[in-house]
Formats: sequence, structure tokens, C-alpha cells
Amino acid sequence: MAEKLLRVALKEDRAPQESSSPVESHELCLAQQLEMDASWLPVYHLEPEHVDVIRAFVSSPEKDEERKLKFLTSIAVLFRAATCNSLCQGLDLFCQRYKLAENIKVLLEEEPRDQLHTAVWRSAMFAMTEMSFVEAVLEGKEIGLLQACFSGIFLLPPKEEMQDLKPFLYFTTMKGMDTMLVALVLNSPTSRVNEKMQSIFQMLLTFTTSERASVRERAVGRMRVLSFLLANYSSLKADPNEERHASCAEMQMPIIGQLLGHLLLLLSFKEEETGHLALDALCLLFQFKYQQHCATLTEENTQLQGDWETETTSLRTSPSATHIIESFAEYLQPSERSDIVRVFIEAMTDSSTFDKEAARNVLDMVRGNPDLWLVDVPKITSCIHKTLGCIKSVPARQSVESLMVSMADKCPQEVVTTLLQVAPGGDSTALALWEAMFSVPQTVRNILKELLSQLWDLKSRLFCTHLEDYCLVRLAMLASRDLGDRAFAATYLDFRFLKEERPAMLSLVLRAIMTLSERDDMARKMKVILPDLMRVLLFGYKAATTKALLVFRTIMAQLERREASHIAVQMAEFLLPLLDDELSQLRESSISLFRDLMMMAVGNDKREMKNVVRLGLLPLFFRLSDQTQSVAKLKQDRRRAQEFLIQSLSYLKDAQASLREAAVRFIALQTLAEDREPSIRSLVAQTVIIILSSSREQPRPRWTLRALCCR
Repeated sequence: MAEKLLRVALKEDRAPQESSSPVESHELCLAQQLEMDASWLPVYHLEPEHVDVIRAFVSSPEKDEERKLKFLTSIAVLFRAATCNSLCQGLDLFCQRYKLAENIKVLLEEEPRDQLHTAVWRSAMFAMTEMSFVEAVLEGKEIGLLQACFSGIFLLPPKEEMQDLKPFLYFTTMKGMDTMLVALVLNSPTSRVNEKMQSIFQMLLTFTTSERASVRERAVGRMRVLSFLLANYSSLKADPNEERHASCAEMQMPIIGQLLGHLLLLLSFKEEETGHLALDALCLLFQFKYQQHCATLTEENTQLQGDWETETTSLRTSPSATHIIESFAEYLQPSERSDIVRVFIEAMTDSSTFDKEAARNVLDMVRGNPDLWLVDVPKITSCIHKTLGCIKSVPARQSVESLMVSMADKCPQEVVTTLLQVAPGGDSTALALWEAMFSVPQTVRNILKELLSQLWDLKSRLFCTHLEDYCLVRLAMLASRDLGDRAFAATYLDFRFLKEERPAMLSLVLRAIMTLSERDDMARKMKVILPDLMRVLLFGYKAATTKALLVFRTIMAQLERREASHIAVQMAEFLLPLLDDELSQLRESSISLFRDLMMMAVGNDKREMKNVVRLGLLPLFFRLSDQTQSVAKLKQDRRRAQEFLIQSLSYLKDAQASLREAAVRFIALQTLAEDREPSIRSLVAQTVIIILSSSREQPRPRWTLRALCCR
């Protein structure tokens, strides 16, 4: 009767104030009176003093350390007495009325975060442990209490840095947390065990990425405790009189993939206790997954199962991430394997504290077995798109891009569909991924074919939004058809997709053309695009220009010398401004192509080439001393320098006096530029200034865009 009346009072507190009948008013007064003395609690007669301590603490504004400890101890004693004597009736209402969980949380949040001097943390967790034995007392409040415990204790300074720390206090505090976690799980209804463990693991994972070793160690230690609980759950009981346990096969833990991924990465912290704790947790989780797997075997296959103890011994003997992940592979669900891959992709970001080399090794292993690991293509593709922009390290970026290429080879349709769906228009990360896929011959053909296919799907009209026009589609139509030389040329002239003037899109198209032109038959067909390639140089886009030069060189190599001669003269003149470009890679490509073009001129084109070469002698000479490593090949390879020097000798007999003069100065400077005497080097420098002054008035190139397009 007393408990029923208190429930009425609690309900009345939450409801809007309304007029009540005399009978209801009488019952409410009685309930409030019962609430005041708390004698209505069945356990009150066993522990009246502890009940009174709790009520006094809640109502008192004074909360010093002694009162806090008495309050927490009284909660633990009261609930233990109630559980042992089956007197738990009404405790949920008592906790609700006096807000015990909320008061504990406040005490935890008020504790100092720089020292561990008192037993408040330990006493609070013991109180929560005892409270967990009473159903519904902590329901809906566990997460907030756990977050307060984890944040407060994990973020404490390392043991060595806490002054006057008593080792026993630290040990019992951590032990109290472990006991509390086990009790919270085992005392949960079977239907909620999966959910509760999932939530706790998720909270712990957030601390494993900390830069502080002590934080990682404390979090992984708790993960080890829960992993033990998970591996042995079917043999444990919270109450001997109740069937609260479930078999391994019934335990579903969607977070297991993320958990394994993080623990594998934590192995790299071998200098810390963290690495050892992570290995222990992995072995326990292996036991759990192995038991799950065995539970699904038929009687005929039971004899095929191995010994998990032998396998875990092998894991401890060779605790590398790649070895362990390979051992887990056959026991994991496809979604779990995908989650592991996503964790390692995210570990490659610049802000990640994990070992990038270890992550790359695992991703390389994944690429080696795509059918096993790259099963959820949309999920992994989305993860790569989300992550790549946060990766600046070249090796890490290349590893992730290579993974994308492997998926594109395996499932081009899913990759293209997902990337078009997740990437907004003009997205730089998506363009980088397209470019990575366009860098591999077989991959670019598959992707272009898939792009063309999806264009005609009415549901994929988002294509235009994401790629902003049909630039790549035109390229796809050209590349995916088996066209002869004439048909190819006619089709390109209809599309002219190299007229695209947006840098990112033009660079992407040229990347695809570079890869496609690696096939000799395709390169020969592409001679029709040479005028537009020269037009690209006029745009001034560094990345696009560098690619255009490489494509030009590949196509020219497929032409007969007489056919290439006239084009070589035109292109050499366009290259002149690039010989002194500020970008070293572009300078190297320009000089290398310029050298090849000089050798292609035949017949009447030789005279025209000589005029162009005369204009290029000076920048070529200066670049012999280029300090940039990529361009310094001309300096390091003296044979090239000698070629230019020998070539200049022929100009000493040229009919034009200005050309003979330039040749003399070129040869003299080549000889004296590195003279030991400062005065000579000074004179050379002055001569350079004179040459530079006179070279500024060079005639404009006679090859215009209009002339190129008309030829």
C-alpha cells in the first residue's frame, strides 16, 4: 500500500497541477508522509541508518569529502542488503525520488581531473555496481554515468606525474571500474546485453585515438575486460537462480569490426602496455569469433574445426597486424571485414595517431585479396571519399588511391554509382579519385565504359550535376568504341573535349588520355588531337600543361618522321616559354620534349627548326646549372650538355651574324661559368645580363592558334 501511494505521489509531481478529490488529496498526503520517513521501504528495517544518511546528504547543501564517502558507501550497503535479502521492492522509486544516479554523476563531475587523492571515484563505482543488481534502477542513466567515469579517470595524468599518488588507491579505483563494467553487463536482461556492450565499446573506442599513452592504456585495459566477458559470456550468470546468459551464437556485436580494426592498430604501440593489452583483447575476441563460427557448423563439419587455443598461441607468437587479420578473416562476417578496412583507411589521415606504415601494410594485404575484403563497395567507396581530403602524406594517399583502383577493377559499376551519388559538383576529392582510376590502363577503360552506360540511365541524370558537363562522357564514347583512324578523327572533331577550359576537368581528361595513349594503336589514332594539345599550353594551367606534354610526346613517337616534322617545328616554338617555367617538373618535361622535337625535323623544316632552336639556346644553357633536382638531370648528365655544346658549333658558320654571336657567347659561358676565379665568374654574370636584355626583344611566334586549327 505504501509503495502504491508513493507511485501516486511521483506521478502527481510530474503531472500538471489539477484539482483533486478529497480522497485523492488524502492519499497524496499519506504518500508524502510515507516519503518523509522512508519507513515504507522494505529494506529500511535492515539498514535505517544508511537510508537516513542518503536522505540527509541529498537535502543538505554541505557536501564535504567525508559526507560524499558516507553517502556513496550507504548506497552500496543499502543495495547489497536489499539484494541479498530479496528486499528490492520500492528501491527504484526511492532512487527516483532522491535522484541517486543524478547525484552520483554530479559528484563525479566535480572531482578534480589533475589528481587522484580521494576514494570518491572508487566508492561511486562500487555504489553503481550494487545498484546494477536491482532492475530498472539505472535504466537510461548508465551511459551518462559511464561517460563521467571514463572522462574523469582516463584523462587523469599518468601515474608517474600525479603527486603523492597512493598505488593502492589507483589500483583499487581501476579495479572498481572493471567490476562495475562486468556487473552492468551481467545484470542486464539478455535482450539488452548486446546493446549495452555495444554502447560501452563505442565509448571506449573514442579514447583509443588519444595522443596520450596513459589514456589509451586505460581505455584498452577496459576493452580487454569486456572482451573477456564477451568470450566467456555463455558460461557466466549474473544470478544463479535466473537464466540470463545467452550462447555465443546468439551474441550479435555489430561493432566488432571497428573494435578489431582499432585493436590491430594499437598493436603498433609496442613500447607501451597498450600494445600488450590490445593483443590480449584480440586473442579473446578471436576466441569469441571462433566459438561463434563453430556454433554454426553442422555435425559433419565439426571434425574440421581446429583448436582455438593453438591458433591464439600462434597470434601471440607473431603479433603483427597483417598476420592477425588474416587469422580472423574466415571467421568474420562481410560487414565486419568492411568495417576493419574502413578503420584502416581512416587511420591514414594526417590527424590520426596510429602508425601509417602498419595501416598501409594492412591495406596492401586487402588489395591482394579483394574478393574477401572489398565486399561492401559502396560503404568503402564512401569512406575513401570522406577521408582522402584529410590525407596529405604522399605514400598514405597513394595507398588509399590504390585501394580505390582495386575496387574499380573488381566492381566498376558500384564504384561509379557510389561516387556519382556521394560527390557534389566540382568536388576536388572526387576528381582526385577519378584521376587515380584513370591512371591504370585496364581500369580507365572499365570506368569510362561504365560512365557511358550510366549516362543513358534516367535515374543517373545526377551525372551532369556531379561532372558539370558531358566532357568525360564524350571521351568515354570515343574510347569505348572500336573505331578506325578516320572514324576516330571524325568523332573527335565532333566532340573537341580538349576545348574544356576549367583546370580540374581538363587535367582529368588529359589524365585519361595519357593512360589510353599507352596503347600504340590508340596513340596513332590520337594524332587528330595534337592541335588541341598545343592549345592547352596557352591556357597556362600547370598540371594540365605537364600532362599535355607527356601525351604529345607519346603520340609523336608513333608518327613517321616526315609526318611528324612539321608538327615538331610548331610545337617547339610553343615550348619556348616553358623552358624557363617556375615549375621544375614542367621545365624538365619541356626540355626533354624540346630535345626530341629537334631531331624530328626533316627537309625544309630543318631551317625553321634552327630558328626556333636559336631562341631556345639561352634558357637551355642556363638550365644546365638548375639547382632543382628534377631539372638538374641536365646538369648531372653531362652527355646531354655535351650534345648541346657540339650542336652549337654548327652555328659558328651560320650566315646570320647574330646567330654566330649567340653561339660564341653560349660556348664561352659553358666553359667559364664554373671558373675558379671570382673575377671570371663575375664577367660571365655580366655577359648573362647582356644576353638576357637582348633576348627580351625576341619576335613573337608565327604559329597562331588559328593557323594551327586550319592545318
